[in-house]
This record gives sequence, C-alpha cells and structure tokens, in this order.
Amino acid sequence: MQKAVLITIGDEILSGNTVDTNSNFIAAELKNIGIQVSQIFTISDEIDTIKNTLSAAFELGELIITTGGLGPTRDDKTKKALAEFFNDEIVLDEVTFNHLKAYMERRGRIDILERNKEQAFVPAKSIVFQNHYGTAPCMMMEQDGKLCFSLPGVPYEVKPLIKDQIMPYLQEKFNLDYIHTRIVSVVGIPESILADMIEEWELALPENLSLSYLPVGTRVKLRLTASGSNEEILKQQTENEIQKLLPLVGNHVIAVSEDKIEKILAEILTERKLTISTAESCTGGELAKMITSNPGSSNYFPGGIVTYATEKKIEILKVSKETVDEFTVVSEQVAQEMAEGCRKLFNTDIALSTTGVAGPGKGEDGKEIGTVYYTIQFHDQQVTSRLYMPHLERLDFMNFVSQKILQDLVGLLIGH
Repeated sequence: MQKAVLITIGDEILSGNTVDTNSNFIAAELKNIGIQVSQIFTISDEIDTIKNTLSAAFELGELIITTGGLGPTRDDKTKKALAEFFNDEIVLDEVTFNHLKAYMERRGRIDILERNKEQAFVPAKSIVFQNHYGTAPCMMMEQDGKLCFSLPGVPYEVKPLIKDQIMPYLQEKFNLDYIHTRIVSVVGIPESILADMIEEWELALPENLSLSYLPVGTRVKLRLTASGSNEEILKQQTENEIQKLLPLVGNHVIAVSEDKIEKILAEILTERKLTISTAESCTGGELAKMITSNPGSSNYFPGGIVTYATEKKIEILKVSKETVDEFTVVSEQVAQEMAEGCRKLFNTDIALSTTGVAGPGKGEDGKEIGTVYYTIQFHDQQVTSRLYMPHLERLDFMNFVSQKILQDLVGLLIGH
C-alpha cells in the first residue's frame, strides 16, 4: 500500500487560531483510494522548517501533500522552500497567469491582477493543477519516483483540488485498487460487548476486508472496508458479510448504508412521508442544523424554534407557567409540554424538544451543568429522557445531545 505524509504549513494553525480541517479531509479521501497516511506534520511558515520537514516526509512515504503557506506576495516562503528543496528556480507560468487573469475577470477584479501575479510564479519543474476557486494553484514536484503536491490552505479550495484533480491523477498514476466501504450503525450495545458478540464473525473475514469500530456518542459505527481490482465483486463481497453480521446484532442495527445519523433519519422520514419540527433550548438550534444539513430537508422539516428564555417557552410553545413553577424549567414536564406545543405550532408528525444546562454556569433554576431533558413526540406518543454530561464543554454538549436525540428517534421509528 502506498503511504502518504501530510504537512500543514501556517503559524495560525500552531497558535490554535485556526483548526486544521484539511488534514482530516485529505486523509479520508486518500483512504478511499487505498493510500494510508503514515504521518501528519504541522509546522511554521519558515524556509528551513519546511525543507527539513520535506526531507523527513520523503523518508516516510511515497506521497507528500502540503497545504497552506502559498500567498500572493514576494515573500512567499513555502514556494521558495520548495524551489530550494527540489533544486529548482521559480518562473512565471503563462498558462497559470492566463488562468489567473480569467479568474479575476469573471469576478470583476482585474484591477488587482498585478497584486496577485506572484501566484502565477511556480517552480520550473512543477506540474500545475489550476485552482478554479482561488488564486493559488496546486504545484506537483517529483523526485525519485515520489510525488509532492503543494496546495493552498483555504478548505473550499483544497476540497475540489483533491477530489476533482489529485485523486483521479493518483489513481491512474499508481494503478490503485478499488476501495469499497460500508457502515453498519449499531445502538444499545457498548463497544466492548459488541466486539465480543461479533468476534467469531470478525476473525473469519476475508483477508481483503478490514473492520473498524467508530464510536459516535452512544452509537457504534462498524466500518467494513474492502479492497481489490473488481469493484462489483467488492460490493457483493461486502454485502455478503453484512448479511452474516445482521443476525448477530439483531434489532440493534439502525442502518447498513448511510454514515451520519441525520442522513439515516432523512431516509426514514422521506420514505414514510413524515414531517418533523424542533423546539430547542440548551441545544441552541443544533438539532435543526443537523436536520437541515441534508438536501431536500424542506420536504419534511417546516421549521424549528429556539426558545431560550423561559418566558418564550410559555409565550410561544404554550408551556404552562404552573408547570415551570412546580417542576422548574429544566424538567421532564417542561420538555414534554415544549414538544407538544412545537408539534401543534408546526403541525408535524414528530416534534423534538430540549431543555437543559449547557454551561459554563448553572441554570437559572439551579440545575447542574450538563443536565438535559429531551422529549420525542411521535403523533400522540411521547418518550422523555434525561442525560447528565457534566464533563462536556458547551459545544460538545450541544452536539452530543443532538446526536443522541436523533439516534433515539431513529430507533423509535424503526421499532414502529
């Protein structure tokens, strides 16, 4: 198997001001074509540091991909480091300059072409992959049969360069096997117990199939990855193994294809022609965000509401003030009345509600940080649950709770 090394260049990554999402994306794309990432470096934008890291990377893998450090100014250290490392010179590439000019013209910014002209200067020996969503091109250098791609750092520029140009190039260059992946989502079984339950099946998997356990909240995703020269055979082989797995885990399986819980839910809602709405407090709109992340969600999601203040729960969702006074706003009873009010407000088959304390301070009623009650209402049936997750930071809490609610909903719908 080919091995890759990723290098993220930029002081903003090292300082923590910017999150490196590029490495995660690139590693996943490489895995899909059978290339394993053996090392990821995050380094400062200094010539010696870049050159030293490139030297180490060439010892570790056959493919090196750098992101970041490509700017429109003459003091672009990454490009200089590449030229020095590969014993090359930087020259104006007319094709890249014309592409840059056309890019600026389409955006009505030809006035700043001269300022960005430096982007058209590349190492003379490099092969250029044009950037259709930005000004810095991708440059590829080759040394001793090993490849080095240098990309800009902006994620929305990196993704199309990787998916549309670099991945197809690598597949052809290395004559790579097909990779086929399937996800089986299991709920209600802890990972360690699940591993014991399917151990015999796992040990009997063919050599070209591998299994990974990926916990997400309280769900475990079993990822089956098959590699080989015939894509159709791989698909059938994987399906056969999944059919052997299903009797071992029974009704704990909620999906055998889609990965994200919101996509699994979308399929069920669409197939059954059900509608859903949300009334959120402590999750701050995260539930609605997840549901609407799928194309076509307007077909089943007419709307949601974030009633953060207690008075808005009373005013808009018709939660009883007496209920709040008796049980407090973070309570099973309030969650239930929020869901009922939400379902009536949006006239949906399903309504989800959350009320809790995301932190960092205690709730207005003194409830502990990490406490949440949530209700799933399906027609006239209500299921209310409590979670206590005091160790989670605010945003992690919102995400975990939202994931758990959608997971519970999928389980409920599958049971009907």
